[in-house]
Amino acid sequence: MLVKVFGSAVFGVEATTITVEVNIDKGIGYHLVGLPDNAIKESSYRIAAALKNNGYAMPGKKITINMAPADLRKEGSAYDLTLTIGILVASGQIKAEDVDKYIIMGELSLDGSLQPIRGALPIAIKAKEEGFKGFFLPKQNAKEAAIVAGLDVYGIENVQEVIDFLEGKGTLEPTTIDTRAEFYKTLDFPEFDFSDVKGQESIKRCMEIAAAGGHNIILIGPPGAGKTMLAKRLPSILPPMTLREALETTKIHSVAGKLKEVGLMNQRPFRSPHHTISNVALVGGGSYPQPGEISMAHNGVLFLDELPEFKRDVLEVMRQPLEDREVTISRAKFTVTYPSSFMLVASMNPSPSGFFNDPDSPQTSSPHEMQRYLSKISGPLLDRIDIHIEVTPVPFEKLSDDQKAESSVDIRKRVTSAREIQTERFEQMENIHYNAQMNTKHIREYCALDDVSKQLLKTAMERLNLSARAYDRILKVARTIADLEAAPTVISSHIAEAIQYRSLDRDGWLG
Repeated sequence: MLVKVFGSAVFGVEATTITVEVNIDKGIGYHLVGLPDNAIKESSYRIAAALKNNGYAMPGKKITINMAPADLRKEGSAYDLTLTIGILVASGQIKAEDVDKYIIMGELSLDGSLQPIRGALPIAIKAKEEGFKGFFLPKQNAKEAAIVAGLDVYGIENVQEVIDFLEGKGTLEPTTIDTRAEFYKTLDFPEFDFSDVKGQESIKRCMEIAAAGGHNIILIGPPGAGKTMLAKRLPSILPPMTLREALETTKIHSVAGKLKEVGLMNQRPFRSPHHTISNVALVGGGSYPQPGEISMAHNGVLFLDELPEFKRDVLEVMRQPLEDREVTISRAKFTVTYPSSFMLVASMNPSPSGFFNDPDSPQTSSPHEMQRYLSKISGPLLDRIDIHIEVTPVPFEKLSDDQKAESSVDIRKRVTSAREIQTERFEQMENIHYNAQMNTKHIREYCALDDVSKQLLKTAMERLNLSARAYDRILKVARTIADLEAAPTVISSHIAEAIQYRSLDRDGWLG
């Protein structure tokens, strides 16, 4: 008897429906075709044990299973449940006339219970598009799949529950989730709050500007100045995600298998990889390409602490994703693209010892050591960082002050207002949502300067020996400062403030 059941494969952040054809005939043997990987080939042992432990048997006949399309590589153990149901129906051990109306996915344990799978959300979206009635999957993944309205999502704990449901002997309640309620659950009391930071008012101002315009930022200062503390608090002042952003972010984390019984992600991600990270772990890849840290930080913050400690080639692979806001990974037979629109926040010491031209410091670095340390960060990478700010240690008077600083919630209100102005400005443009994404054409249009501002910028570039690369960045940052003040045009005071945020372009730093 020939039976067709349906599963799904995930490539990038999109799913493809897989037809699993099970044919049982006279003879003996188990033949699995259609480019399965080792995890799928080993499934016969898990299936045989799970069936025996639930009162069923692996048929002692010739079992041929084809996974179509046959030229598409299938990977992972998530097809165990699909194959099991196909074998039971084809061998006549259960009757399930509606089996072809469902997508069935799940990894089997030997006792028939189910282990979680990856990519449940993209699979559910594809199932809805192709008109399937429902989706059987492990209970741990049910919430993320239930985000998709119009599809019955059944979270199951044991293979017996699926069998009873398909035979009409038992009922299963579809998992339901109120997407809007999940989405609007905001945290008004973030774990890391700017009110904990003593002093550093100028750095907080920088952070506010960076958050308002989506600008990349680098913090330079000696150990203990508060660089990491400030960076960890940046997500608490970012505007809330839109529903589209929340779905995109949830999709990527679903593909990576990082969602643990979570529905829609409503908090912006904050990723902080260690400096020993490899190229593949940062941008994504592998024989079956998985999203890297830059994609996991999509719509959120990627924090690189101690930037010069990262391998230079690792930092260089970020150049193209920072510009294009997506990363494309190519393999011999297929290409996948992961989105990677994130805010880069980097921190570094000004020298190997951590102290730069500090007469009170017991340690100093030679000019050669300084040059070798700073040369790990290339000019093209700094090109893509809009704001450079020096962080100085907090004096004792500020540290011991009991006065509470401004909270993240208050700063976020100003940031959100500035973002709303930008959303309105760029609403006709598909790929531009905030100031940091502007190209040269938009800068000319939205950052027009009067004569006073032009003269100020000209003088600054000549006197401070600023590089040409700083010009566009200063204008973008100035536009954000104007948006925070709800000013329609960029004026000289905005330009003056933006010029301060280009420390690393000045003569004598990375010259």
